[in-house]
Parts: sequence; C-alpha cells; structure tokens
Amino acid sequence: MLRVYHKSSRILYNTAPEEFIDRVSRQAMLGIAVLTFIVPPVSADLFSASGPVVSGKTARLRFGRAAAPKNAPLAVKRAIWAANQLRSKPYRYGGGHKSFDDRGYDCSGTISYALGAAGLISSPMSSTEFSSYGERGPGKWITVYAREGHTFAVIAGVRLDTTPYDHYTGKWAPRWQTIYRPPRGFDARHPVGL
Repeated sequence: MLRVYHKSSRILYNTAPEEFIDRVSRQAMLGIAVLTFIVPPVSADLFSASGPVVSGKTARLRFGRAAAPKNAPLAVKRAIWAANQLRSKPYRYGGGHKSFDDRGYDCSGTISYALGAAGLISSPMSSTEFSSYGERGPGKWITVYAREGHTFAVIAGVRLDTTPYDHYTGKWAPRWQTIYRPPRGFDARHPVGL
C-alpha cells in the first residue's frame, strides 16, 4: 500500500493495495500528492485577503484606494481590496479576459478581477456575459452595470470603472472613480444575496 504523509496538516493518503498499482501509476499519484502541497491555489497569492476598513455602510476613497465598510459581507470587502490592487495597472483592451492575472485590464477584466477575488465568479467574463450575470436589478452591496462593449460596477457605493466618464480630465485605467456615471443604457445586475 502506498502512503503519503504531510506533516503540517497530518494528512494520510492511502491507495489501493500495491498489487493493483503498477510502478508508473504509483509515481504519478505520488507526484500529484506532492504538487497538491507545494503549489498553492492561484487565488491565495493573486487576490488580497485584507485591506482598509471604515465604519458605516459605504466604502470611502483615500488617495485612490477604497476602504471597505466594516460590517459589509466578506465577499464585498474582498472585492474592494482586490480592486485596490489594480490601481497601478494600465488599461489594456482584452486585459483580464483569459485569466484574472494579467498585465493590464479592460472594463470587464476589471470587474471580473474584483468579483473573482470575492469568490462570486470562477473565471473572467465579458461585458456581454455580465448583462445576464446574477440577478436583475441593483444589489444591496454590489451592482454590475453592463451593456455590449462596456461594464462597470458600484461596490458599497463607490464606482469601479476603467473610464472616468468625464473624458476631458480623467485617465482610462482600472480605478475607483469619484464622478457619478448615469446607468442609462446599462443592464443592472447583482450577485445573488448581495
């Protein structure tokens, strides 16, 4: 019988009796077991698990970073903290579509990153896909506004967008935006329960 032990979590892995396992299968299973303990999940290193918090029900901006409401659900806080990580990333058309981890992000890549960190989606989505995401209408904590060609979100009262809406003074990049953007022409969607 092949046994694999892991000290830190005291896991014991037993396989079928040895006579049923050929040498190649044993090596393959051992390799998989070892990789399970060596390679951490992508989200463990990619997304921030902590960040600034404030009292109240609305996030607040300070120097371009959002502080999450202290009493917000953990998913909302994680979405905010993850979006803060994108402040230094440039706008890049198609960025964040193949993977949450990218050099730059477009609108739907930005929203995908935040929702992925919150555990609300498992892979990046396009603007068109966000038009049918979750439930219809504004959410209590998170609202995604989507139409073909663009998407943005309001998370705990603060807009996450790649366009400043004021096209004359703002910068195109994944950022928290301070200027109100009317949702006219967008489908409002929200994660179930949020």
